[in-house]
Amino acid sequence: MGILEVKGVNKRFGGLKALNDVNLDIQEGSVHAIIGPNGAGKSTLLNCFVGRLEPDTGSVMFDGQSLLGIQPYRINQIGVSRVFQTPEIFADLKLLENVMIPAFARRDGSFKVNGWKSVGEEREIRDEAMTMLAELGMEAKADHVAGQLSRGDKRRLELAMCLVQKPKLLLLDEPTAGMARADTNNTIDLLKQIAKRGITMVVIEHDMHVVFSLADRISVLAQGTVIVEDVPGNIKGNPKVQEAYLGGAHL
Repeated sequence: MGILEVKGVNKRFGGLKALNDVNLDIQEGSVHAIIGPNGAGKSTLLNCFVGRLEPDTGSVMFDGQSLLGIQPYRINQIGVSRVFQTPEIFADLKLLENVMIPAFARRDGSFKVNGWKSVGEEREIRDEAMTMLAELGMEAKADHVAGQLSRGDKRRLELAMCLVQKPKLLLLDEPTAGMARADTNNTIDLLKQIAKRGITMVVIEHDMHVVFSLADRISVLAQGTVIVEDVPGNIKGNPKVQEAYLGGAHL
């Protein structure tokens, strides 16, 4: 039994069947990539994991608990964090403040100050946030305004914001989208470091260099259906993948 189990998930939007009997078994501590052409249903599937969409039928279980019918903030609190295609940061705040906000939210469910404990708690949160920035090599920029960062550093900051919440499962939707190759390679190295922490990762990504650098297993979606799931070495030469994903061209 995996840490994330998806069974028989279907999702329809009017006459369009976005997901068709999707089954996945994501093993704890693994990096599992989901690839496929545009419109294959990848983001729809991810949204079913985090409470943004409810499947028409099927089940989504995380660590033995159903994720269906749970508010997104509760899904986050039980150990699921998501990285979006465009980094979700507080652009007008400093890096340290960006990381402190989710650290507060992890404890209280929201960013709020309690007069009875605010001084001591804020000091703890500040230290925790600074430690996380240091682990990701950003402590020297702690007082910089987040909106002034490069695309790659914005992604690194967003990952710090996720990791300070101590997730068991990290969902990454196109984590290197819009990056130059140098930033992409730096992000790959960072995600490899995160994987060594034992955090399970599900990665949606179009860049095959990223996918084959990171993934332990790959599921291929086409027209809402998982057509293949295998280790990366077997995915490259699979004729079903070549036909559905690249029109017969080799990966």
